[in-house]
Amino acid sequence: MSGRSGLATRLYQGEAGLNIIGRRRVWFGIAAGLVLIAILGISIPGFKLGIEFSGGNSFQVPASVGTIAHAEEQVDAALGDLGGAEPAHVVSSQTVNGVGGSFYEFRTTELDTEQSNEVQADMAGKFGIAEDQISVNQVSAAWGDQVTERALLGLVVFVVLVMIYLVLRFEWRMAVAAVSSLFLNLVLTAGIYALVGFEVTPSTIVGFLTILGFALYDVVVVFDKVQENTRGITASSTQTYGEASNLAINQTLMRSINTGLVALLPVGGLLFIGAGLLGAGTLEDLGLVLFVGMGIAVYSSIFFATPVLTLLKDYEPRIQTHTKRVLARRSSGATARPARPVAQSGSEPADETTDGQDVDEAAALSGAAPKVGARPAGKRSAGARGGRPAGGSGNRPSGAKRR
Repeated sequence: MSGRSGLATRLYQGEAGLNIIGRRRVWFGIAAGLVLIAILGISIPGFKLGIEFSGGNSFQVPASVGTIAHAEEQVDAALGDLGGAEPAHVVSSQTVNGVGGSFYEFRTTELDTEQSNEVQADMAGKFGIAEDQISVNQVSAAWGDQVTERALLGLVVFVVLVMIYLVLRFEWRMAVAAVSSLFLNLVLTAGIYALVGFEVTPSTIVGFLTILGFALYDVVVVFDKVQENTRGITASSTQTYGEASNLAINQTLMRSINTGLVALLPVGGLLFIGAGLLGAGTLEDLGLVLFVGMGIAVYSSIFFATPVLTLLKDYEPRIQTHTKRVLARRSSGATARPARPVAQSGSEPADETTDGQDVDEAAALSGAAPKVGARPAGKRSAGARGGRPAGGSGNRPSGAKRR
């Protein structure tokens, strides 16, 4: 192989030296650490539920009233005027750029109809605008419960269909490894979402279901190559199942990275430009879930799904027997065979020998090649000198007399 070959070519031919399967304990340890952090993030700070799930009220005020900080102070003051044992407060605030102009959206704890009308009138007086310029929406927590139940039902149906497809398309071990990768993706994305502190909205649920499809696509691409490399592998004794799977990861690594980058670019624009720079707050929850989930999907398909698959295959008796046979053959070959000549760059690898005759042939072929113009090395007949016929010299017949 030429030294100028690109990384993609060397990965595809297994020459880059990325031993991912051989270091699967490292990847499992990293995954376990990330899962622990995600669980702590979910349990300690917890999810910040939007009013769709916790119930509450939404007040939309024109952005012309001033800065969002000043507007939030006025809304808090209006809520404080209600009094009560548990005073209402602002849960979240954001700037929304709509077709009719920009406005501020303030989400508060749940209020009844009378309290909502009172706060609306108080806010209109504080901002000096008409009451009809303030939009009020009330959301019950029961609606969020329905959304959660339907999302969980959709997740269960999706996982069942994925299991059936992967079992029919590949085998049950690949199905288990793929679903394990999907759950890892969900847990890590949920943990990061909880640590960041974004509100959980219906868009968040949609984002979680979307990243499952992307993660499954990447895993299926890798598993398809694994199946191609390991088809009929037990019929030979040159490569173990783990080595063939590792080659499959190398061959699909650049494709997975390129696919992930292409998918992350528009999602990153949605999150950082749309929600960050342009202030489209309604996009931040969806953008964060998609960005984090797609990035983790690339990691899990390479460093988790296939290592889990090889771990499960190592418990299969047929694969265990094959692995022992390959290792025994290599061990006997390392002690009984002479060292093979190192192939030069660009040359085909030498075929492995299987018996003593092949060893002799390999040793003979490894000798030095004759120089250009040299005579063939053959045996001379008795009495021959310099290649002349025996019994005379030069080109004269043997019976001619010298004068």
